[in-house]
Amino acid sequence: QVQVAESGGGLVQAGGSLRLSCTYSRRTNSPYAMGWFRRAPGKEREFVAAIAWRSDNTYYADSVKGRFTVFRDIAKNTVYLQMNSLAPEDAAVYYCNDGARTYENKWLGFGSWGQGTQVTISS
Repeated sequence: QVQVAESGGGLVQAGGSLRLSCTYSRRTNSPYAMGWFRRAPGKEREFVAAIAWRSDNTYYADSVKGRFTVFRDIAKNTVYLQMNSLAPEDAAVYYCNDGARTYENKWLGFGSWGQGTQVTISS
């Protein structure tokens, strides 16, 4: 089972940028994706972005398209989430999951979850 760990969260001003990292314990040839999800206070966890393990195809929630970029460094066993033009509604705990895939037209995480990393936006 792959283990994942998120890092890189913090406090940033609205309009600023932040890069999150998700380090995974071993490489995988999974047919699924490494996904980023987030949970804001009082809300359900929601999909943010994903990168397919085999093809490197990327997928984004409509709310972050054009602002967030997901990419990975194979040599470092790390997937990144570059977040630009951050807005107050982006504040949440961000999680990665190594078994992300769509189910009934919704992105879900079926693999391992990390402990999450907090992103706070000041206006």
